[in-house]
Amino acid sequence: MTRTAKGREILIEIVTIGAYAKVSAIDSLTGTEISITGPASAERSSLEAAAIAKLEFVLKKRAGNT
Repeated sequence: MTRTAKGREILIEIVTIGAYAKVSAIDSLTGTEISITGPASAERSSLEAAAIAKLEFVLKKRAGNT
């Protein structure tokens, strides 16, 4: 699935493993990838929002803007 956040295309994958969900988010421009885990019962939108927030944090940190 692709998402757009602040003009960037982000690829998101959610894999459910038992009671947990692993969410991977990849910035299509830089190839930067992050992963988070959360409860499998959480809403998909919440998991996606958390992954996007972490990805944006990592991108800002790499750019020296923290």
